[in-house]
Amino acid sequence: MWFEEAGEVLDMFKSSFPLSFLFFVPLLIIISPISPVGAAHEFAVYRMQQYDLQGTGYGCSNAIINVEARAIDSKVLTRRCAIAKLHEFSIEKFRDMLTQNVGGLLVLLPQKLSVLPEEDRQHLLELEQELMLEETSVPVYFAPESPEILEIYEDVKAAISTDQAASATEALFGAVVANGFQLVVNGPQSKAMADFQIANIQGKLSGYGIEEQLPTVAIVAHYDAYGIAPGLSQGADSNGSGVAALLELARIFSKLYTNSRTHAKSNIMFLLSGGGKFNYHGTKRWIEDNLDGAESSLLTDVSVVLCLDSIGADDKLYLHVSKPPKEGSPGALFVENIKSVISSFYPDVTFTVQHKKINLGEDLLAWEHERFSIRRLPAFTLSHLESHKALERKSVLDTRDTVDTHKLVRNTRIIAEALARHIYNITNQDGLQIFNQNLDVQESMMTAWLDYLTSEPRGAQLLRKDHLMVTTLEQALARYVKDVRKTLAKADKKDPEFVFYDGATYTMYAYSVKPAVFDLFLALGIAAYLTVIYYAGQNFSIIYNFVKNIGKRQTKQLKQQ
Repeated sequence: MWFEEAGEVLDMFKSSFPLSFLFFVPLLIIISPISPVGAAHEFAVYRMQQYDLQGTGYGCSNAIINVEARAIDSKVLTRRCAIAKLHEFSIEKFRDMLTQNVGGLLVLLPQKLSVLPEEDRQHLLELEQELMLEETSVPVYFAPESPEILEIYEDVKAAISTDQAASATEALFGAVVANGFQLVVNGPQSKAMADFQIANIQGKLSGYGIEEQLPTVAIVAHYDAYGIAPGLSQGADSNGSGVAALLELARIFSKLYTNSRTHAKSNIMFLLSGGGKFNYHGTKRWIEDNLDGAESSLLTDVSVVLCLDSIGADDKLYLHVSKPPKEGSPGALFVENIKSVISSFYPDVTFTVQHKKINLGEDLLAWEHERFSIRRLPAFTLSHLESHKALERKSVLDTRDTVDTHKLVRNTRIIAEALARHIYNITNQDGLQIFNQNLDVQESMMTAWLDYLTSEPRGAQLLRKDHLMVTTLEQALARYVKDVRKTLAKADKKDPEFVFYDGATYTMYAYSVKPAVFDLFLALGIAAYLTVIYYAGQNFSIIYNFVKNIGKRQTKQLKQQ
């Protein structure tokens, strides 16, 4: 009997497709093994700087995120991760978020920073500087825009209407239908990198004669970069341009020093220093080791120290100096040689000697030459930047496109000609050009070095002593000069001058989720559905007879027609 009734029920579903559809589809949804939470996106994010300098902490001290994403303009950001595009974010909004106990921040940067409008470019430069003055425990991340991230951003942005709904009913409905995301950054918390060692790479070209009795010219450039996020810091101009120029100078002067006819009676020391963006700590330790060490040093008879920093753009060159050299001194003669070369061959270049006294009351030194000037060594820094406060020196905007290779080559030629006149004591020969043809600066070499230096981020905390880039620079310098060695500088354990922290690059997961109110409504809907099914099953005969009678009436009416 029950089999016949079941068969009649099946026939009813067959003859009434919409009814069977409404009956079975919800069941399939409920028992489906696919969970909406399983739909996840993952992408690389770059954490804001974190370091201690002279006992003061900078940047964000937290890395872990596991909270819901909300647009930065949302009214409620407590224990949420705010997500914003660059133009939406400001230091004022950041401080406001801190008062709300925000759970994290993700700032989306344009994919191509080199084509930013000037207004946005200036905004980012100022934002980087202001953010670094805010020590915070809130995890702050940056990520380049991509179609996947922008889709997440738009979904999160659309949910802001829930916070700004005109009525409670509208807000409740918006919360039910909105798509949300849970942003998660897993992994270990950032920790101090114990015993981190900054690497300095030095080499020299010994002059003709007794080395210890000859004057020395030192060419210096720091190789690390700086920006709001170490993982995004390329440092093309500051100071990839200085490193490329130093290596090219080492190459062309090595040719002169291997020929007995052009072997100058002057030593040339080359130094690629580490930790330049952190108060030139690598240079400081290198000077101490060479001047205060028991062994003899070339620095005891140094005539000129020339530091190179940001020389890859503009038609202006500034020679920064802490104390103007005395008339007739080697330093003064070197300055005159630069002026002579520029006036003779590059009249389109404006050259200025920029004098600035060392302010020992400030936490950070302005230029690298000040490390030498403190020890009473005649030193200069050559740069196209008029002031050390130029925001471009410490920005993720310092990308490969900011360097004009032609101008970098020109500036390197100016340095080479002036240096040659200095070590060969050439005077009153303004029309003499030493570097040409086979000895000329090679643009292809400098382009290749710039491309390599900007192929990956060069934040100081990323460049350990055995890093491939550090090793490559050491090997490159060894091809041209002698006595190349790598010296290491480590912070004092009791009173560390600097402390770096790991965790520059992370993977962020964005899980598509529904808000809790959606689960509530879903539970109520399922409960109501099951209640209807239960009572329908308990009173199946009544429902069946009712439907059957309706069918008979419809059949009778059709026959009468």
